[in-house]
Order: sequence, then structure tokens, then C-alpha cells
Amino acid sequence: MTSYFADEAWLPQGWAGRVLLDVEAQTLRRVDADADAGAAQRIGKYVLPGMPNLHSHAFQRAMAGLAERQGDANDSFWTWREIMYAFASRIGPDELRAIAAQLYVEMLKAGYTQVCEFHYLHHQTDGTPYADAATMSLALIEAARETGIGLTLLPTLYMTGGFDGRPLSERQRRFGHAVDDYLRLVEHLRAFEGVGMRVGVALHSLRAVPEQAMRAVLASGLVDAAPIHIHIAEQIGEVQDCLALRNARPVDWLLDHAPVDERWCLVHATHLSDGEIARLAKTGAVAGLCPTTEANLGDGLFALRPWLDADGVIGIGSDSHISVSPVEELRWLEYGQRLATRHRNIAVLAAQDSVGETLWGDSLFGGARASGASIGALDSGSRADWIVLDDEAPVLAARDSTSVIDSFVFSGNANLVRGVMVAGEWVVRDGRHRDEQRIAVRYREAVTDLAKTA
Repeated sequence: MTSYFADEAWLPQGWAGRVLLDVEAQTLRRVDADADAGAAQRIGKYVLPGMPNLHSHAFQRAMAGLAERQGDANDSFWTWREIMYAFASRIGPDELRAIAAQLYVEMLKAGYTQVCEFHYLHHQTDGTPYADAATMSLALIEAARETGIGLTLLPTLYMTGGFDGRPLSERQRRFGHAVDDYLRLVEHLRAFEGVGMRVGVALHSLRAVPEQAMRAVLASGLVDAAPIHIHIAEQIGEVQDCLALRNARPVDWLLDHAPVDERWCLVHATHLSDGEIARLAKTGAVAGLCPTTEANLGDGLFALRPWLDADGVIGIGSDSHISVSPVEELRWLEYGQRLATRHRNIAVLAAQDSVGETLWGDSLFGGARASGASIGALDSGSRADWIVLDDEAPVLAARDSTSVIDSFVFSGNANLVRGVMVAGEWVVRDGRHRDEQRIAVRYREAVTDLAKTA
């Protein structure tokens, strides 16, 4: 047992002072407020639960900034997707591990302690499987272990190129699986589960997974207690195609054809009708929001206030990693609503008038649910994950527990995370990851080599 002491820590009931945190076997065994420090290690003034990142495509971090020149007067998500496909076609397992490790270091330093990796880069570039079908998945597992971040690996089923059932394009072939092959991959990866590792399933989207395939996966038994993620209603074009070919909006169709419940995370869910909001919120499914990517791709704005009013659950992800910061995701989630409504302080609850605390707390809860892990709270039985804020940072001067999270979220772009623990192990101390220099060198070598093949 190792004991730690925080001047103030954010517990499930809110801020508490003089908090003793006892850690054993990667788990918080006891959390006591108003305690004596005794021989415990003092860890800082402000301690928060680490944030889950519920949506990541790790390889896309290496192309951030490479799709910002206009190639078409009508540039959109769909033109960006072609650039992404071209970039993905050059990435093998060694490059994926190098990119993912660098990304995960950045996530940890920013305050993310778990990542849900929505992984569809399965095969060789011509669609031929590797000798070990799990080769690319194992690159992600190795990167997570190396860096110390918790991982929810979501191998992704991707079968068709549109709602009309068209075959995958040449650039999409490396994503594809038959259902039986996909289920074998998921079952194989389950052998790697442990305290910091969960395996769920991802259905890429309604346009990429036919109804019968979806039913087969959901009936397989592999998803009974596992997270289930799906991209949905991200783009207006997707909604229009679903209406035209399935005579229903995407979320309505999914709710009519699948047992959506608390296991599910619907990523983006940008374009929902009022009826879909009401129906989906009742299921307990998580709306997986990625505001910086959704802004970068021109997706649109999620209807946050109606969703909160319906008691909907949210979580945040960094998706394409145009930004790797939970603070920026939360800030822009709120700012998008302010720009749309021309009002301030939108994301609040009847029992919580702080925007920062509402967003951080709700995203911890939803992110933990979507991760399928015992995380997101400083509570007995939870994994021992936390972040320590830099109370010496100028922007936190003269702050106290009533204002520190709002200042953390809304005070600028300086990283205020000083220390990060994951599963009882310090991975960031004094703002530096334990192995960031070596990982950065390998990353630079990998992306330099990728640039030569462009």
C-alpha cells in the first residue's frame, strides 16, 4: 500500500480538503477527506481524476496540419477523407507504433489517462491480411504499454463503401473484414485484457456495416459486457443518404434496429432531430463529442443544451488529433454553443452553475462509461488515475476550489498539468513524460520516412 496526500481533491461529491489516497495493486483502496497526512507523500494542491479520451484514430496525428490548403472551392469532410486515405496507405505497424506512442505521450501530458482507439487500419495497403491478423492492433497495444496510458482497443468492422452496399474502394480495402474474420480478431485480442487494457467493438458507421453484419456482431456474445462504438450522423450527407435508402434518420434507424444501451457510444451524433435526442438520451448511451475535429472538418454543432436537458450523457475525444487537449475540447464545446445562441454559460445543470465543473464532471462520467473501465473518479475501487495541476502557474494565482476548474478550462493554452498517475504509476512528473525524449526521436524518424514516400 502506498499513501498519497492532496491538499484538495475532486471527489465524486465535489471538492474535498486534506484527502488521503491509498493505492494498492493499481487501485484506489481508500479515499479519506479531512485526514491527517501522516507519512503519506504530498502530491499537490489540486488533484483531479484523469480524463478518458473516448475517440482516437492514432495514425491521423501525424497528418495534422497537412490538409489545410484548399484543393477545391467546396472542400469538405469528403475531400479531407481522400487526403486521409492517401496518408493512411503509407503506414505500416512500425510507423503506427511510433505515431501512437508520441500521441499517447501528448495525451498523458495534457491530462488524458485512457484512450478509446477506434482502429480500422487492419491490413496491408492492398487489403492482404498480415500473417498475424492482429499485427496493427498489437502496434497500438505496444504503444499504450510503452507510454503507460490506459487503452480501450476498438477493432472496427468496415465492410461497404456506402449505404447502397458498394464494395470498398481501393484505398479502403485495408480496412475491410468479413464478419467471421472480424469476430476472430476481437476474440484473439481479448487475451491481452488487463487492468489498463479493455477490448470492445466498433461498427465503423451505418454506411460501412450492413444490417445483417451488425446483427451478427451484436448476437456473437463478444459484446455482452463490452463497449460498442459507432460513428453516426456526423455529416448532413450521411443523414440524407440514410433517409433516401433506409427511409429513416441514422439515429432513429439504429434505435429501431439495435439494442442501444449504456454500452454504446455514438461518436459525433452531430445532426440529431428533437425526437432522436429524446429517444437516444433515454438509452444511457454516450454522445462521443470531438469538438476540435468536428470544427476542423466542418461537421456542424452538436445540440448540447437540448441533450443536457434530456439528461443525455457526454464524453470527449480528440479523433483526428488536430488538437490533443481535453481543455480545448471542452472549451470549444461550450464556445460553439455560445456562438450559435449568442449567450454565455450554456453547459450548466440545475445543481451545478460552473461550466468548467459541469463539462469536466460529465465528460469523466461519460468517458468512463464509453471506456468500459473503472476510471473517471477518485473513489475506492477505481483505478488509481489522477492529474495534479500546477498551482504555481500564474493563471491559477488567487484561485481556490470554487474557481480552479473554470480557470483550468478557460484560461488559455498553457498546459497546467504538472503530474499524471495511471494505475498507480507516475507517468508524468514536473510536466514531463518519463520517456518522452526517446519516443519523440523515434516519431520524428518515422514521419520523416513517411514524407519521403509521399
